[in-house]
Amino acid sequence: MWAYESVFYQIYPLGLCGAPFDNDGIVQSRILKVMDWCEHIKKLGCNAVYFSPVFESDSHGYNTRDYTKIDARLGTNEDFKEVCDKLHEEGIKVVLDGVFNHVGRGFWAFQDVQEKKWDSPYKDWFHISFEGNSGYDDGFWYEGWEGHYDLVKLNLHNEDVVQHLFKAIKGWVEEFDIDGLRLDVAYCLDGEFLRRLREFTGSLKKDFFLLGETLHGDYNQWMNDGACHSVTNYECYKGLHSSFNSMNLFEIVHSLLRQFGPEEWTLYKGRHLLSFVDNHDVTRVASILQNERHIPLIYTLMYGMPGVPCVYYGSEWGEKADKSQGDPALRPAFDAPLWNELTDVIAALGKARTESKALNYGAFKSLVLTNHQCVFERECEGDRVMVAINAGDYEYTAHFDARAGRARDLVSGQTIDFGGGLTMPPYTGMLLQPY
Repeated sequence: MWAYESVFYQIYPLGLCGAPFDNDGIVQSRILKVMDWCEHIKKLGCNAVYFSPVFESDSHGYNTRDYTKIDARLGTNEDFKEVCDKLHEEGIKVVLDGVFNHVGRGFWAFQDVQEKKWDSPYKDWFHISFEGNSGYDDGFWYEGWEGHYDLVKLNLHNEDVVQHLFKAIKGWVEEFDIDGLRLDVAYCLDGEFLRRLREFTGSLKKDFFLLGETLHGDYNQWMNDGACHSVTNYECYKGLHSSFNSMNLFEIVHSLLRQFGPEEWTLYKGRHLLSFVDNHDVTRVASILQNERHIPLIYTLMYGMPGVPCVYYGSEWGEKADKSQGDPALRPAFDAPLWNELTDVIAALGKARTESKALNYGAFKSLVLTNHQCVFERECEGDRVMVAINAGDYEYTAHFDARAGRARDLVSGQTIDFGGGLTMPPYTGMLLQPY
């Protein structure tokens, strides 16, 4: 599967392209701006783009109006095809947000129900009761997603709904040649729907990638041979920043051992979860880490651990934003990408990741672990990389069974001699490839 050897770049297009929050219906080809970012994405070492919602919606993209039409605020279907063609020409895969659990109140079938009530042929597309009323005084009650009634829950047990969604997906493959889908709130989706979706998308395109958004619980519920190929690793997302802020690297390493360690009982051995330090829904990593010198280190750890790395646009140069400021603050417009020392580090990590079999497929073995330092090993088919982190403000020498005395740091390019122990300066992150 191509995704297991990829580094993803997440774009929230309505934000990046500076679209107004509410859909004004004015067609403006803002999405073409992404074409100017292609060189930056490639230079960063990313070879796949995950687009947050691009289809016609009421406001933020997750309240869909029409699954077949690019949002007017972003442009036309022809504009988006041009963007996808450009990305594919540059060797970059395209994954779209599949929002199938719910739609917006502006969705055409829901509007038909609002107009015709029980006479609408689409009333069974949703979870509706004509015995009650909604907060919008529709004259009927309906189920919204987790109490958000601007997000109208679809009835995925209705075959007409399923076929409508499948027809839309087929259109996306035919029109934009997409390579996969990220399934919004996959933890809410019916298991039978996921099974059918996996089978259907696999019939459309070989190696079509399904990524599920999951938060807590056993991810194997949604990630298996009859559902998603991968899911979002929120357990380790929390563990990553928490470990640095509490100066307790035991937290993240124990999570990784629980998920991918050598024991038989580990949860996700051989699986490839999506790794990230931030995204469009959470505080940016530069704002959540208490020590800014830990920012390059958290990326080194994230790229080095098992999983598929994903970078959120803007965070690669240290952009800040706090969730308490509201979602729009997390999803800003930028005139052009920036490049600085942090971006240099992330670009080196991306190059190392895509070129290393060990980092893509290797097992996970902890070699050294203290509150402030960790060294772990990834190894696959003769390729071996050791990930070394010193989060402390002091020099530290790590002693472990090295099996070699010299390695190249894939981040800095330097040769490191560790025959008598690996000496790490303060605030250091390394990907060491022995030779």
